[in-house]
Amino acid sequence: MLVAGIDIGAATAKAVILKDSRIIGHAVRPVGYDVKIAANEVSREALQDANLSISMDDLDFIVSTGYARESIGFAQKTATEIICHAKGAHFMIPTTRFIIDMGGQDSKAIEVDSEGNVINFTMNDKCAAGTGRFMEVMAHILQVESMTDMGPIALESNDPCRISSTCTVFAETEVVVLRAEGKERKDLIAGVHKAAASRVFAMASGLKCEPDAVFTGGVAKNTGMKKFLENEFKTEFLVPDEPQIIGALGAALIAQTHAGK
Repeated sequence: MLVAGIDIGAATAKAVILKDSRIIGHAVRPVGYDVKIAANEVSREALQDANLSISMDDLDFIVSTGYARESIGFAQKTATEIICHAKGAHFMIPTTRFIIDMGGQDSKAIEVDSEGNVINFTMNDKCAAGTGRFMEVMAHILQVESMTDMGPIALESNDPCRISSTCTVFAETEVVVLRAEGKERKDLIAGVHKAAASRVFAMASGLKCEPDAVFTGGVAKNTGMKKFLENEFKTEFLVPDEPQIIGALGAALIAQTHAGK
């Protein structure tokens, strides 16, 4: 049985191909301007990764998720990001009970039960603070090549700068001012991480963070953010292999269920 999950987020498109509950191919690429082109391209790349010389039309079932899930014409069904992230995280780490997902334009906190079903959730989708976009803006200001590259630098700091604003635009101004005052770059970068982690912690304050806690999304590749989240939540976060594809994986798992009916 061959199925696929497609996750078209605000910043990246992800696709996962499953064969009999095994991941045999996946891909991640920027969305760009046209979400339909992004969906077609990321699907093609995932099929290539799986060494399959077929088209998406040849698969048994396809489920789409993410912001643009309704725009993916070749998907037979859509599913919400919350459900897909819960199922994907539970598949990768069966002991998952709590998930923080930091994507390009939103962050989510999800409580799940022992079967990977959603108990409760909350999300920040109105402000860039506490998201990948926030980290990318700060990386540019602080002249670090990528958001991920900031992580090790943040971990070098023993005195993170205080970034008080919860707005990306105002936080950017704060960082510029602190930089002009001669603050060390590692302390500025650590301050950025601490501010983002604090924002996520505040968002998730109404949920129970119980082991095992799992960190997913593109920002999960940033080792500094993992550490600062652990400081805020007072718990260890596990990061699955390829944390960006968890939503697409969950969608593929749902597709597998429907294909088996």
